Amino acid sequence: QVQLVESGGGLVQAGGSLRLSCAASGRIGSTYIVGWFRQAPGKERELVARISATGGSTYYADSAKGRFTVSVDNAKNTVYLQMNSLQLEDTALYTCATGPLIRPYVYWGQGTQVTVSS
Repeated sequence: QVQLVESGGGLVQAGGSLRLSCAASGRIGSTYIVGWFRQAPGKERELVARISATGGSTYYADSAKGRFTVSVDNAKNTVYLQMNSLQLEDTALYTCATGPLIRPYVYWGQGTQVTVSS
């Protein structure tokens, strides 16, 4: 069993930055992947970025490329999402999820709200 707790969300002006954290308790296996998802009101949930537990492989949605960076600190069992040049369209509930490759995203956190103002 893995528990995930997100933090770091908040209110930020357009053009600003935030760093989200996803702290995991429980065993994260070497085959696990961790994804950052977001969902805005009235929109479908989308995968923003993904990283392997070893940090060797990453993926970014087109909307995140060049602005967001996902990283992992295995010593702290924490995955980060550094978000720069935030835009109004980035306003959403950001949630992290993890699981092994054969059952990706089986564990979910509660999410942290990011609100970007003009």
